[in-house]
Amino acid sequence: MNPAYATVDHVFSVPLDHRTPDGPAIEVFAREVADPARVGEQLPWLLYLQGGPGGKSPRPSAASPGWLSQALKTHRVLLLDQRGTGRSTPVTARTASRFTSPDRLAAHLAHFRADAIVADAELIRRRLCGDTPWETLGQSYGGFITLTYLSQAPEGLRACYVTGGLPGLTATADDVYARTYPRVRDRVLDFYARYPEDGPRLRKIADLLDAGDVRLPNGDRLTSRRLRTLGLALGMGDGFERIHWLLDEALDGDGELSDTFLHQTMALTGFTDNPLFAVMQESLYGQGAGPTDWAASRALADFSEFAEDADPLLLTGEMIYPWMFRDITGLRPFAEAADLLARRTDWPPLYDPHRLAANQVPLAAVVYHDDMYVDAGLSLRTAREVGSTRVWVTNEWEHDGVTASGGRVLARLMDLAAGRA
Repeated sequence: MNPAYATVDHVFSVPLDHRTPDGPAIEVFAREVADPARVGEQLPWLLYLQGGPGGKSPRPSAASPGWLSQALKTHRVLLLDQRGTGRSTPVTARTASRFTSPDRLAAHLAHFRADAIVADAELIRRRLCGDTPWETLGQSYGGFITLTYLSQAPEGLRACYVTGGLPGLTATADDVYARTYPRVRDRVLDFYARYPEDGPRLRKIADLLDAGDVRLPNGDRLTSRRLRTLGLALGMGDGFERIHWLLDEALDGDGELSDTFLHQTMALTGFTDNPLFAVMQESLYGQGAGPTDWAASRALADFSEFAEDADPLLLTGEMIYPWMFRDITGLRPFAEAADLLARRTDWPPLYDPHRLAANQVPLAAVVYHDDMYVDAGLSLRTAREVGSTRVWVTNEWEHDGVTASGGRVLARLMDLAAGRA
């Protein structure tokens, strides 16, 4: 136990499909965290909903995000590993390879969206709190889950805080990526303006990859299109520096790619820890309006500045492409199932616009003006469409502001929800 935190681990058995509670079950793990000085007190619960999809909850440590210390001043926190992540019957390349057919795997993966996560949360709340509602903090995709929660089970919620995660309620995957590419382009150009040497350096690396067969430590071929996916990091507060210092050590004295660069690039682009991020990314926008049909890949054709021979070479961001499931070891077992999910036309709705319009649960959200991942315009539209919502728009932080701010973002949202700001 970290002396700064008192923790209790919980494991819950939940139905894989909540519509058939007597069917197959999976385990969902959650860690209860409290201030050691207040363990015996009856504090309100705060459920943390991690971003992603496919991301597990943070582990308490000396390096824990500042929001956790802020929350523990007044709450008991539950760090939920959403189904399929962390210790919650994880979905990995190894477990995916055990399915006997792509159809079976696709059917299994269809149970890992926000609606199922909300059903898990409600089952857990009733076991921990009885009929008492709790509060939620939803970071990024956790905000998407929050809107599903408010649509399906608002009686379980006392107040909700959302950081960089108000989704467009009716936005399709095509709508989202039409807005995403210009934001990523602008972010990459800002990166090159800060580090002018990195544009030519990336072009040189891409040319090396196009001219030869360069292998990552796990045997995957590093291609220029995989190189470009490093841009996913640019939307975080430290993203520019992370990529810059990675490129700073990319070439060794002989002009070849260094072992350090290859190892770090493999880790950053391999999806080993979170394959669900890639597998489920576009299904977030599936709501019965036709197939998502690899929307990011189709939209790419509309933005010539992202061509592989364009100058400057533009990195990509939170886009998932079909080729990833053939080129990346950690995603290959999902390839055919991912194609099936992309073609699915009967996704159930995740949001209830009428119920959200009548919402009475206090919802406080921060919208990051320059967010690379979640479109501010769609977020502000949603804020106008959901009752009892108060929004704070800021460009002081990037997408990870709830962590980078050391607790200030959460504190302000709590004040907003309580009518103190």
